[in-house]
Amino acid sequence: MKTRTTTEKFDWNYFIRHIAIIAVPVALQNLLTTTGSMVDTMMLASLGEQTVGAVGLCAQFSSLMFSGYWGFVGGGMLFFAQYWGAKNDDGITRSFGLTLSFMLTVGIIFGALALGAPEFIMNIYTDKPEIQQIGISYLRIVGFAYILQVVSMAISALLRSIEQVKIPLYGGIASVVANCVFNYILIFGKFGLPQMGVRGAALGTVLAGVVNLLVLLFFILKNRIPYVLEFSRHFRWNREFIRQYLQKCFPIICNEVLIGVGNMMINIVLGHQSEKAIAAVAVFRTLEGLVIAFFSGFSNAATVLVGKEVGAGNHEVAYQRARRLVYLCSGLIGTACLGVIAIHNPLLHAMGLSGESYRIGTGMLLIYSVAALIRMGNWAQNDTYRSAGDAAFGSIMEITFMYLMVLPFVYLANYGFHAPFLLVFALCYVDEPVRYIIMQIHMYSGKWVKPVSEEGIRTIGEFRRQHGIKDKAGNQY
Repeated sequence: MKTRTTTEKFDWNYFIRHIAIIAVPVALQNLLTTTGSMVDTMMLASLGEQTVGAVGLCAQFSSLMFSGYWGFVGGGMLFFAQYWGAKNDDGITRSFGLTLSFMLTVGIIFGALALGAPEFIMNIYTDKPEIQQIGISYLRIVGFAYILQVVSMAISALLRSIEQVKIPLYGGIASVVANCVFNYILIFGKFGLPQMGVRGAALGTVLAGVVNLLVLLFFILKNRIPYVLEFSRHFRWNREFIRQYLQKCFPIICNEVLIGVGNMMINIVLGHQSEKAIAAVAVFRTLEGLVIAFFSGFSNAATVLVGKEVGAGNHEVAYQRARRLVYLCSGLIGTACLGVIAIHNPLLHAMGLSGESYRIGTGMLLIYSVAALIRMGNWAQNDTYRSAGDAAFGSIMEITFMYLMVLPFVYLANYGFHAPFLLVFALCYVDEPVRYIIMQIHMYSGKWVKPVSEEGIRTIGEFRRQHGIKDKAGNQY
């Protein structure tokens, strides 16, 4: 097998068609999930801004859990996509078993913290006693949803990597509908049930998690999709396989955990502002999800369309696709941001913001809409590198800039100069333009193509010669 050369015409029809096939269902699923979160926030808004703020801070703890297991999702999808391209079924199954094992460990730890130490968690995120108490009652129930969410995420990551993107979409639709229905019934005490308030929202999240997992398993059994339920093959690991897996996952894990901790430190700053600002942040995070929903579709498309070709040994195709994906992503994100700005007025009011909290929320959306164009471009490039086998470069960049630039700027502005809240918020994105330039240079170098499959390794030398890439000793391949 020979890698395709740079002289071949790029297949735009295939590229756009398969982006749509992969990205649109993923984007729709995440858009539905975000819409469900918006509906939840609107329901909770009737209970007051303190409730909205408390649940928003609990969501930040969930985001920290997400950071803890996403490293394994990113590493797992790297192997899923490349083995899928190489048609290595055993490699996919073993990778899934290992990925699920690590993710479950993270989910169990965070679930135990939410159920057993909610006071400790809320004390970290805010110093407002009223908000702490609301958050504690929420965490004591929603902690049961964490393991369900982790298992569903692992299964969805595998299905998307093998181009079965509709099944996670079906699960997402069922989950969002169930969440809205259960929340309405349980928060307000409909159909003879007791009015549970914020505890009802937490229980609704747990029940929605059950529905999502059941729908995924139903379609897996119905379509007879292998890998997920082949339990006897999930644990056929040897030392070399685990070493290779962890070697690829380690930079991603470090990235997600350290960035998660960094974001937690930022959220602590944001959580110690006025109650109006805390409520605005909670609503902003929900609306931010609308933008990320569009981005996540491109992220999965990058992982599959690039990783699959690297695994199959078609490195030049992967390289050409990656370059175009980044710019398409930025264009789509710009469109999504304009859409959010256009409808922000009724949305912010419907989600319980008014007066000062509305002004802060509007300012945050405007700042984010500018920053997101560059931020999502950086994320798209990092996901592309990971799917091609280079898990380290983007991770090192993100960690370095978070701890040497973003956090010092945010803390100095807030505690040193007592800067206005919106300026402190804007500094959360101060590193993005610099990183974008560095990431673009790396993108055009082609050094991020690092296959793990036998087919990919066999043809990598020719690709590196075509792009003038040298080995560690500085010699031409």
